[in-house]
Amino acid sequence: MLHYIKTALVSGLLACGMLGINSCTDHFDSYNTDPNQSTAATSEMIATNCIRNLWETHKEPKGYMFDEMLCKYIAWTEANDINIAFNKLGRADLDGVTMLYNVQKMIEAAGNAQLKASYEGLGHILRALVFFDATMRVGDIPYSQAMQGEAGITYPKYDSQRDVMLGLLNELDQADQLLAQGSNFNGDFVYGGNTSQWRKVANVMALKILINLYKKTDDPDLNVAARFKDIVATRPLFDSNTDNLQLVHSDKSGQKADFYKEGNNYVNYIQISSEVVDSLKAFGDYRLFYYAQPTPNAVAAGSAVDDWASYNGVEATLTEEEIQKAVFEGNVSQTNKRYVEEIVGEPSVLLSYSELNFILAEACVRGLLDGDARNYYNKGIEAAMHFTADNTVDNAEYHHNRKITDDYIARYLSNPGVAFSASPERQIEQIIEQKYLATFMQQPYNAYFEYRRTGYPVLPINPSSNRNDDVNKMPVRWMYPQSEYDYNGANVKAAVQSQFGGIDDENQMMWILK
Repeated sequence: MLHYIKTALVSGLLACGMLGINSCTDHFDSYNTDPNQSTAATSEMIATNCIRNLWETHKEPKGYMFDEMLCKYIAWTEANDINIAFNKLGRADLDGVTMLYNVQKMIEAAGNAQLKASYEGLGHILRALVFFDATMRVGDIPYSQAMQGEAGITYPKYDSQRDVMLGLLNELDQADQLLAQGSNFNGDFVYGGNTSQWRKVANVMALKILINLYKKTDDPDLNVAARFKDIVATRPLFDSNTDNLQLVHSDKSGQKADFYKEGNNYVNYIQISSEVVDSLKAFGDYRLFYYAQPTPNAVAAGSAVDDWASYNGVEATLTEEEIQKAVFEGNVSQTNKRYVEEIVGEPSVLLSYSELNFILAEACVRGLLDGDARNYYNKGIEAAMHFTADNTVDNAEYHHNRKITDDYIARYLSNPGVAFSASPERQIEQIIEQKYLATFMQQPYNAYFEYRRTGYPVLPINPSSNRNDDVNKMPVRWMYPQSEYDYNGANVKAAVQSQFGGIDDENQMMWILK
């Protein structure tokens, strides 16, 4: 929902649901409290909850897989009713934005000026991450008036996507400055409250926004190229995979790996796609052996687990019946057992050192940055390879005797199809292809947004299975939530009119794509 709270109740770590018209009861005054627990939420309590909510899509195994279906990483064989697997996006679910109401509460509860600066800087980063995702899904959103319910703004206006992006860039500038002035803080399970690490997050996120604005270099306020160069030249950025913005799992309840088998009723429904398998085979990429397991036919025949022919994908754009048939015939690989057998598994990444290097490589190709695109591209691949290898238990079932080593990575970079091309267009394609392979089971919907803005990797379109209204295209956005029409109707209708001539559907082109 985008009408974003008139007011909210902070109880322990949770905020009440979004409200378009009626406020919650007056915070703690009329709320049933536990006499043995504090009724005042501290900055660190609120920070913990807000940071955890960045991984909202990782809370349920099936929902966690929706991104993998849309991005054609996998085919799903449970049932025929999952529209997103066949390119039907429907209405956006943006309820996660509600957690941003608590950002101001987190800042207000800070104990001193330095802590206030740190929590305020963190707040700007949280807002940038959440609002960026929201606007990338639908287009224009309430931004400047969002979270202003207590100030009497019950029905926030919609800001243009251009103004949202400018606002987020400015907020990330503020975050870097505030965190440089602040002190380390509590409540952060990602970086232990290290302000230097969060400064890196702010600056990498700013570069991510800027690379999405590469078509808008003529806008003097956005000032895309100059901003990009200044951030790279003067601010801290990720230096290695240890800087990744990631959720590290554990064996504790609620902290286990996203697709771990315990309580997961969906482990048999994931079939790896031919888009992934064929690309990995074409590049001689050992990640195939970390991402997939041999087909049932290969296992039955006693084929070697390190044989490329033991692995096969299914075209994710086939009809449900065709996918089921291919799986029944035993010639489709499922995802690697490590995803369901390992209780800790890979960390869940939102921003990575690998992605940063791919962004820098693309910026060099597009003229936004002076530098060696090839070097950044190679470093992006190296980081992605190491992430997979370093976060996989040394078990033959998980790497199938094709271990990724430094020597292997060096050989991989010289493979035809991987070695950086001399053609700028092919360079862009290679960068996005490698980013696509690096974000398998990671960074929800990132690959879709990258495909949407660049056309890479070239995903097949099958009119026979495509549920988009235009069966010859991938959809380019989600529709606005119904709750917006119910509670903030005048403003959402004005936004739809100004952007799309009054038509709110999944094939309308938002500003950032034009």
